Amino acid sequence: MTLKMAVRRELERLQAQLIQDGLWQSEPVPAQALASTQPFAVDTLRFEQWLQFIYLPRLFALLDAGAPLPTKVAVAPMAEEALAGRDEVIALLSKLDSLMSEAQDA
Repeated sequence: MTLKMAVRRELERLQAQLIQDGLWQSEPVPAQALASTQPFAVDTLRFEQWLQFIYLPRLFALLDAGAPLPTKVAVAPMAEEALAGRDEVIALLSKLDSLMSEAQDA
């Protein structure tokens, strides 16, 4: 399995876990909330909204375009703060952080 295939699989697992945990929302957020320049859009979105509306779509778009993935990724530490007790989500984000950091060496 290629690195990009592994990342896609983990992103799909993350999405499924967010849905299972009730952290996925059916209504979109306002467009202005997506325009934040703050890390994790902390001024306009909850962390799980950032995952759903910014992180996942951007990574899926990179994969679909065959573009390089980011290589300096550290989302899990923010998840540990924002989603304390959501161990499955945190573990998936840790794995994604590791996979994409490995892309730097590939």
